[in-house]
Amino acid sequence: MIDANAVADRVAQVRSVISNAGGTDVSLVAVTKSFGIDALRAALAAECDAVGENYAQELLEKTAEGMPLIDVHFIGALQSNKVRSLAGHIALWQSVDRESVVDELGRRASGASILIQVDTTGEPSKGGVTPAQLGALRSRAESRGLIVKGLMTIGPTDGTRQECEKSFGMLRHLVNEQGLSVCSMGMSADYPIAVACGSTMVRVGSGLFGDRERVTH
Repeated sequence: MIDANAVADRVAQVRSVISNAGGTDVSLVAVTKSFGIDALRAALAAECDAVGENYAQELLEKTAEGMPLIDVHFIGALQSNKVRSLAGHIALWQSVDRESVVDELGRRASGASILIQVDTTGEPSKGGVTPAQLGALRSRAESRGLIVKGLMTIGPTDGTRQECEKSFGMLRHLVNEQGLSVCSMGMSADYPIAVACGSTMVRVGSGLFGDRERVTH
């Protein structure tokens, strides 16, 4: 069971850290994957800007329970065959990184807002286009009627501060170069560094809800 008061306290702490890191207009996405519907309600009560979900089936199960009125961002690896079932539930698709996904979003969710995920670490486990591929995927997305709001990246796993700064600095540069507004980078372990590097959106899960648990209904 999620303690909503504890979540509210942690949200306040995260916002304070963001402010101290130099963030002035940074959106807080509460990552609710692997938590029950009470986590989404707690995020809404604590005035988070959105919640982030990673898995299509889990999100659909939560919508069947009755989702609170809060924007949902899809932040996990996105398969084109899941787009149709998710299309009516997602306010922002953060992890778009393939032509097949762009094409399916264009068919099923024309006019949708997206972020293009960029690989800024070179780690095999990380998704995302290379910086060299970014322009072509953006053009394809816009030609399919999608609204490219910005870019997203996942920082290095267990990275040093210098490694994180390199990754986040690369994304901030690309956002500026592309003339975009949303720079989604930074998670529970590294969001203060990301904010200092110019993040406008952080994705925090365990920093708000504690260790992950299995979803219970």
